[in-house]
Amino acid sequence: MGAMERLRDRVILITGSTGIAAAAAERCAAQGAAVFVVSRTAEHARDLAERLQTDERGPGPAWAQADLTEEAAVDAAVAAAVERFGRIDGVFSVAGGSGRRFGDGPIHELTADGWDRTMDLNLRSQALVARAVTRVMLARGPTDAGSRGSIVLVSSVLAASPVPELFATHAYAAAKGAIVSLATTMAAAYAPDRIRVNVIAPALTATPMSRRAADDPATVEFAARKQPLVGGFLAADDIAHGAVYLLSDEARAVTGQVLTIDGGWSVVSTPAAGTAAADSRSSAAPTTHSPVRPT
Repeated sequence: MGAMERLRDRVILITGSTGIAAAAAERCAAQGAAVFVVSRTAEHARDLAERLQTDERGPGPAWAQADLTEEAAVDAAVAAAVERFGRIDGVFSVAGGSGRRFGDGPIHELTADGWDRTMDLNLRSQALVARAVTRVMLARGPTDAGSRGSIVLVSSVLAASPVPELFATHAYAAAKGAIVSLATTMAAAYAPDRIRVNVIAPALTATPMSRRAADDPATVEFAARKQPLVGGFLAADDIAHGAVYLLSDEARAVTGQVLTIDGGWSVVSTPAAGTAAADSRSSAAPTTHSPVRPT
């Protein structure tokens, strides 16, 4: 199998249609996969799928509109992917988002409704997708490579490496932490069935979701110091490369793991701007790279 065929003849379902999801869809298609896109925004899902899809197997579109917090909608979308391509070999469960608009924040300010809606958007949605896809994978036999499928969930660097000065959204962090626990227990349960389950935990990435952060000078300055390997925000394609690896046979012996893609965030000690420690280190901050702004 050539370098550009790591997902040849694979059917990959991707939730979300912008940012990391779009980059991953493009990367998977470039590696030979047939991609099925699921998003709550029909226009985005259709445009992305039509831009990618060159495989003519099966009838119907290679996308579905679904509110992934709704059980019936998730099951219908996964069924549509199976109808279109006959099976699902992998899923990259990206869809989620900030809960600030719902009332997420520090726990002493967090509303009960904000908690529930943030959990629904970021945890319930991924759990429902994982459940539906696992059922499909269990119903099929292993491939020639001995796999029934690969499931990749998306957490966040904030689940394990918080920065309360800038990102005090406790329901979001809790949801992203729970995704790691979900993947670990799933990986243990389904390893005998040859279904692999892993997690990608990105740090600040240039996506539509991060526009609020990218418009905040303090966060931009912090990202340049906290993610020194890239000198600012990660590119969505940085995450997509990790997804391709975990979805491919190159990771056939990998399950129950968290791949943290963070430009150094989790190992670099960098106080937020305005603290004495941050001020003392400002002269040492990298200046040769500009942070990547979302487009």
